[in-house]
Amino acid sequence: MTFKPLNENDTVNTRTLLHEAIPLTGAIVSGTYGTNNIKTYSHGMFESVYDYPYLSSSANHIFDLTAGIPTNSSLYNLAASQQVSKKRNIYNQMAQVLMGYDATGSIQQFDEDGDLLAIGVKLKEVFVMPFSRLLVKDEIKKETFELQLDTGAYVAATQTFAANKRITITDLSASTEYRVNSPAGDYGILYATASSPNQILDAGAGGRTATFNGNKYWYAGLLFYQAGIAVLTGSIFGSQLTTPATFRPGVTNVNALLTGSTIDQISNAFRHRMYNLQFNNTTELNSTVYFCRVNHNEFNYSSNPTYLENSRIRIKTQATDEPLAYITTVGLYNDNNELLATAKLSEPLKKSASNEFTIRTRLDY
Repeated sequence: MTFKPLNENDTVNTRTLLHEAIPLTGAIVSGTYGTNNIKTYSHGMFESVYDYPYLSSSANHIFDLTAGIPTNSSLYNLAASQQVSKKRNIYNQMAQVLMGYDATGSIQQFDEDGDLLAIGVKLKEVFVMPFSRLLVKDEIKKETFELQLDTGAYVAATQTFAANKRITITDLSASTEYRVNSPAGDYGILYATASSPNQILDAGAGGRTATFNGNKYWYAGLLFYQAGIAVLTGSIFGSQLTTPATFRPGVTNVNALLTGSTIDQISNAFRHRMYNLQFNNTTELNSTVYFCRVNHNEFNYSSNPTYLENSRIRIKTQATDEPLAYITTVGLYNDNNELLATAKLSEPLKKSASNEFTIRTRLDY
């Protein structure tokens, strides 16, 4: 066999970001398969949503749903509260992983605008949506996240929600204004706005707004891109609406939901209000490109036994014809001449002393 070494000028490393659109309709999340695609657990800490009945071998995990309340929340440890310790543990676990610790060693709470050094507004009652790695890949692409939620009162007669109360939550301007002070990577601020021009939104008690291009948006939560986790404030269903949302029969508002319901019940109520969800994921493709250069005086013969017949080159019709070879495969070897990878050409290349080639071979990983 004939080998030709590669030098430093023959290799180059590249990085490519690939994006895939991920659309999730509310029908899949809350209606198409009833509860067959919703998996609950005996610990009651979260529920998992699948794109198909979860007992099916073709089902794919989409995301989880849970809720958390810290000990300094006004809703914590009320008389009607259920699963208080579990909701506290969920909040602390998520905040510890996503926000880290402050200088005193205490867990940082979720901050409305990501400014951890200032004494700002903390997100104390949160819905948490960790997306599956199957959907997120390496990370969520910035400024592609959009979640539409029905925030109006539940209408039992029609099993729908009050009209003109749908909001759209996006990571507006995240490409340039994302935060990097999280141990889990980059994160952006989520903002809510009306999904239709005739919808009525109001900042209410404690609801803060931001303005982009003359339009008003409400702070709605945080989106952690590499971790693939959305954290939404409970106030999107309460103080930011002129009328608090009736979540389900017997539960009049979001505060009653977060205190008087189990995490599974909270997750179900939230899930049924999801109208649409979409984002683009990101896959980082690292490549090494090898430029295999075949000069005019190289590889004009083949070591294949069928190349010769009775000690004569089979593809030559006359003794004076120049030798020929057909390149079909490129092999990459280590220093011990051990084959590591092969690249197949789409069609054979006719090689003779009168031509040269540079074959570009790429390894993706």
